[in-house]
Amino acid sequence: MPKVIAVNFIAADGSKTALEVAVGETLMLAATQNGLAGIAGDCGGVMSCATCHVYVDEPYLSRLPAPDGDELAMLDFTAAERLPGSRLSCQIKIIPELDGLVVRLPASQY
Repeated sequence: MPKVIAVNFIAADGSKTALEVAVGETLMLAATQNGLAGIAGDCGGVMSCATCHVYVDEPYLSRLPAPDGDELAMLDFTAAERLPGSRLSCQIKIIPELDGLVVRLPASQY
């Protein structure tokens, strides 16, 4: 089993950033610890701010557990448009099946 996987972030302007992320870590922590612009994570990952909103590309979206009721409710507070692939990156725990994950960042988190 791999200890890290590749994650590809695509900013609203189309620029791309690839990170190696440890299995078991949340996507939000990986982004903020690496200084990735576009994911604020103001609440530190306790799902109370929606500033870690991302758009997850298929086929990766279907590999994730469905969002729970709390995440769905918090997605109502995102600054950017909510789309079918909208998720809070603090709720995405990295698993080996997500290797190559592509997430798109909204134009703004505020």
